[in-house]
Amino acid sequence: MRTALNLLVILGLTALTIGCTARGRLPGGAPVREEVLRQSADETPDFAVYQVTRAFLPTVAQWPATGDQERLNWIGTSRGPATQIIQPGDMLSIRIWDSSDNSLLTAPEQKETRLEEVKVSANGTIFMPYVGNITVTGLTPDLARAELQGALEAIVPSAQVQLNMAEGRANSVDLVGGVGRPGSYPMPDRNYTVLGLLAAGGGVNEDLVNPQIRLMRGGGIYGTSVDTLLNNPRLDTRLRGGDRVFVEADSRYFLSFGAAGTEDLHRFRKDDVSAMDAVSIMGGVSDSKADPQGLLVLREYPGDALRPGVRGPRQTRVVFTIDLTSADGLFSARNFAINPGDLVVATESPINDALTISNIFGNFFGVFSRAGVI
Repeated sequence: MRTALNLLVILGLTALTIGCTARGRLPGGAPVREEVLRQSADETPDFAVYQVTRAFLPTVAQWPATGDQERLNWIGTSRGPATQIIQPGDMLSIRIWDSSDNSLLTAPEQKETRLEEVKVSANGTIFMPYVGNITVTGLTPDLARAELQGALEAIVPSAQVQLNMAEGRANSVDLVGGVGRPGSYPMPDRNYTVLGLLAAGGGVNEDLVNPQIRLMRGGGIYGTSVDTLLNNPRLDTRLRGGDRVFVEADSRYFLSFGAAGTEDLHRFRKDDVSAMDAVSIMGGVSDSKADPQGLLVLREYPGDALRPGVRGPRQTRVVFTIDLTSADGLFSARNFAINPGDLVVATESPINDALTISNIFGNFFGVFSRAGVI
């Protein structure tokens, strides 16, 4: 009885295998390359297929960007004076020395007077007793001190002025987030840079993936990555009063699907991610299921990529195929850029090779052998 049962199982499984292989493959959990690309042979296919090779890379590099791939401009570094300038909203502390016996500014036996927290008005002036309004905006503290002393000497020839400045809003910058200590920071001079501000704020948070710097100035926003800034000192831009800086994780991502190590949404871990980088990020491909000749990258281009005079694909929907079994395919995969929103598909090999089928037979025999023992 047991022998007859085993014979029926073998015959049934053989029929199943022959039937499935006649159609091309046995059931699997991931798409097969031929299934995905079959529609490209239609008379009016709705997507284009391109093989990624060394010869093809210069062509695709000139095609329009896709996904959330807005490249923000950045401001190069420049040098400014190592001094501060007075702006509206700054607070001045003025100390006036006068050694004369009949001073208008000091009481008897008093040699000095102080004017604390004198705020520079919106029109850039401060009020001085016996002198009136004096314009100090745009001056360095030293020049403003000389201006005040010159105005006082007309009425108090022996007066000497000492001036200290506390930076107001127009001489401060905001560090909004993504660092250890966000807040408002005064600018010590006109050479205060982004890296100096990040250091003052306790550095970039370690949990941010490929952290991006955003600088808001006036009505514009500028951006670059922390890695790019650290590797290019000439990009350490000089800040201006009122600037707002924040650091955030890279929001770009790609998707993985099929016989990949993980089927998930993956954030960009660096500024430029290649197809080989993507394979590594998604945990590789399955050794037992994946078709090494069938790594696919699905991408959708905007409609204006098909306009006359624009270098772009034949269709808005494009499938790029990468052969990981050839040297040209491997080298090309290292230089093929993954765009935000791309879908990377590790296709499954057709289940009709002797090894896979023998594994299936082995699994069935094992099950029925244990059933026979029971």
